[in-house]
Amino acid sequence: MHATSYAGVLNELPNAELTGIADHDSQRAAAMAEKFGTKVFPSYDALLESDIDGVVITSENSMHKELTTMAAKAGKHVLCEKPISTTIEDGQAMIDVCRDNGVQLMTAFPCRFCASIMRLKELADSGELGEILAIKGANRGKMPGGWFIEADKSGGGAVIDHTVHVADIMRWITRSEPVKVYAEISNAMHHGDYDDCGMLNIEFANGVYATLDTSWSRPKSYPTWGDVLMQVVGSKGMADMDMFAQNVEVYSDKDMSATWMNWGDASDYAMISDFVQCLEDKTPVKVTGEDGLQAVAVALAAYRSARLGEPVGL
Repeated sequence: MHATSYAGVLNELPNAELTGIADHDSQRAAAMAEKFGTKVFPSYDALLESDIDGVVITSENSMHKELTTMAAKAGKHVLCEKPISTTIEDGQAMIDVCRDNGVQLMTAFPCRFCASIMRLKELADSGELGEILAIKGANRGKMPGGWFIEADKSGGGAVIDHTVHVADIMRWITRSEPVKVYAEISNAMHHGDYDDCGMLNIEFANGVYATLDTSWSRPKSYPTWGDVLMQVVGSKGMADMDMFAQNVEVYSDKDMSATWMNWGDASDYAMISDFVQCLEDKTPVKVTGEDGLQAVAVALAAYRSARLGEPVGL
């Protein structure tokens, strides 16, 4: 998944070096190391004993706390894949251990580094849209399979996987915290033992009302992995954002399918580059562990709401 993209970026950056990879799955580690021309470390401890400045954690979600704790105690800065944790307690523990050991904790939210979303943020901050009244968001993708559908490793299904990106953008744009969530969640798409679609209604402290379609509802034949969409309604105007609109439609007889080839923003590159630059300049990261935890809180509240059949507070 994202690990491949992030490793590729580290190999491209002039001011970074991909020192090596550690993984409890030795076959996966060997395949990735060969792909990116780097070293396999026999254990996480061995990697953390090396002369590195930071780590990028792209493990199963359930291991984020353990690996972040190990890295922080070894004095290594951390960029952790989303969702930052599968529980509020684990997320807070990650924030605390990084703070106590004087290292930075950044949440991997590449959407923050996409030009269209940054432009949406500018419109909201400038007052051009007036007072923000409501937001409609969507993050719909293909069902990824693997450990993503094993709740003990992922923390859930589509709702925890896809809520966090858009919830973070909503917080960023509104400059307000979510205070109440109502959600309906099901497995109506693939009928497996995991949630694959959800609809969230979110209230923010400043009165903004938001909806979010968070699902694995894109079919196998969809031309790309999914989408991130947002419509912001203000008292002076509206803005629509399509994060992946910068693409070329390719119809290939070889593949016998249509695909979208992106020519636009390389948001993963921008995010990894920014993390490296912050470490080099000794400046605070732009997307913190606290940001990651607040986004997870929305997803976990959605699960509680769906179980109870009523709105819940955060």
